[in-house]
Amino acid sequence: MPFAQLVIGPPGSGKSTYCDGMQQFLSAIGRKCSVVNLDPANEHTSYPCALDIRSLVTLEEVMADEALGPNGGVLYALEELEHNVEWLQRGLDSLGEDYVLFDCPGQVELFTHHASLRNVFFRIQKMGYRLVALHLTDSYCLTLPSLYISTLLLSLRSMLQLDLPHLNVLTKIDKIASYGPLPFDLEFYTEAQDLSDITPHLLEENPVMRHPKFEGLNNAVIELVEDFGLVAFETLAVEDRKSMMTLLQAIDRAGGYAFGGAEGANDTVWQVAVRDGLRGMSVRDVQERWIDRKEEFDELERRQIEEELKARQESEVMDENGDDDDLEEIRGGVPDSGIKVVRSP
Repeated sequence: MPFAQLVIGPPGSGKSTYCDGMQQFLSAIGRKCSVVNLDPANEHTSYPCALDIRSLVTLEEVMADEALGPNGGVLYALEELEHNVEWLQRGLDSLGEDYVLFDCPGQVELFTHHASLRNVFFRIQKMGYRLVALHLTDSYCLTLPSLYISTLLLSLRSMLQLDLPHLNVLTKIDKIASYGPLPFDLEFYTEAQDLSDITPHLLEENPVMRHPKFEGLNNAVIELVEDFGLVAFETLAVEDRKSMMTLLQAIDRAGGYAFGGAEGANDTVWQVAVRDGLRGMSVRDVQERWIDRKEEFDELERRQIEEELKARQESEVMDENGDDDDLEEIRGGVPDSGIKVVRSP
């Protein structure tokens, strides 16, 4: 039974960067992975693309032929994919049992109320895929109460629309300290409980919110999110291997991932950690690493990298000098996440 992640989220949330990093991380731990691009506007992918919607339909062609703008063109292209879903099925059949990452467009209409993307996902599910929807959001949304409330609504709506195992993820968490102090600890935002505590900060953000009609609306929105009790967030720093491992463990639990035999053939410390469910980063660990003691941890990490580099250089010199290979086996290699994210200028 093949497994897949459906990577959704608004523009700028880091979907393509995530797909690039996760594909490299999965390959590093021995899990064969392919990435499928479902964004007709994504002309230059940073990852090796196993299947690309642009070989079926491109945004430029749709805009020219149908006289549509960018947003309407993407919706039209996804409707075209829905009507030609057999093309996608044939492509997925050629991938065999590969673990698949679907890089989806950023138009929020597609995963909040437009039916085409959801129908495509259901067809993929009927092929036997175990799917997990991964809704990415830039952690900058935590800096403004109104933006955070909007993110809660968007996350809740997408969960109800897609009706699949679903994780909400705050990306770029390694940048959060640079945005200034937050009024609450990170756990408040990830758990999304006791949301009435944010109301005073919402009023401070914009005096207009003090009007009675807005106060009633804000309270109604907060009650709506709390009554459903569905929204919570994972965190991610895509270039941090422990953060990637922690998120992948959560995804595996949500999708019921069963580890294949190939993943025990050449174990590294990260393969063992992911497969055996070793403790990842709790939200308090994330708070300490990226907010409370970021500079201290950055310096420690810098020193570790220097030591690893020095050890590798010494190992290469010993190999060139023909020293006993047994020393290399005793010393062992330096674990590496395998993630090298390349961002477009």
